[in-house]
Amino acid sequence: MEKSINIKIKVWRQAGPKAKGGFETCELNNVSIDSSFLEMLDVLNEKRINERKETITFDHDCREGICGMCSLYINGHPHGPDQEVTTCQLHMRKFHDGETIVIEPWRSRAFPVIKDLMVDRQAYDKIMQAGGYVSVNTGGVPDANTIPIPKQVADEAMDAASCIGCGACAAACKNGSAMLFVAAKVSQLALLPQGKIDAATRAKAMVAKMDELGFGNCTNTGACAAECPKSVSLTHIARLNREYLCAKFKD
Repeated sequence: MEKSINIKIKVWRQAGPKAKGGFETCELNNVSIDSSFLEMLDVLNEKRINERKETITFDHDCREGICGMCSLYINGHPHGPDQEVTTCQLHMRKFHDGETIVIEPWRSRAFPVIKDLMVDRQAYDKIMQAGGYVSVNTGGVPDANTIPIPKQVADEAMDAASCIGCGACAAACKNGSAMLFVAAKVSQLALLPQGKIDAATRAKAMVAKMDELGFGNCTNTGACAAECPKSVSLTHIARLNREYLCAKFKD
């Protein structure tokens, strides 16, 4: 027999970026412990529709842990209490019968609230536009083995490339820093031969854009890596610092 729980949900409601927000408490009974967190929110919204109440706005897309859009701050943790998962991969079995679940949007000056739990994360796109690319014309698609890359280097580059840009690092950081995100995007290119052509400008441009957009400074507390759903390593921040300093010395 499928087990279910009864829960209370304390959810952040905010009509828009400049509106004053506040918490609203809802109750939901007979929630299947096998349902995902987003499925639980779907059920809650169906209940609110039947009660002729305004639905709760939240962001989602793939629901497969790939896109990073399900950016919810749950019980004091980005993406909730489970480790190495996004919100859409979080299941209700992680919660207890009678528990009160507090749901908030990302808290970062660079991620203004659009409505309720949905935030504007265009800041990450702007950082990528500043330097997170390779500008060389590669022509046709080359054979995968044309440029030999040591496995250790390739594995480290893939670790950096696993970042999905969800924003959990900035939400978890007490300073609202985006250093882990920027470090991952710089590191994945800095490690590979294809990324060398922009090495002198990439780190400078992306860090400058990060500062311009209002993200805080990194003080190496490690909260970003601890809450990252893809376990991106803090070592990439060290590489970003080296890339940045090298670029400054070349100037």
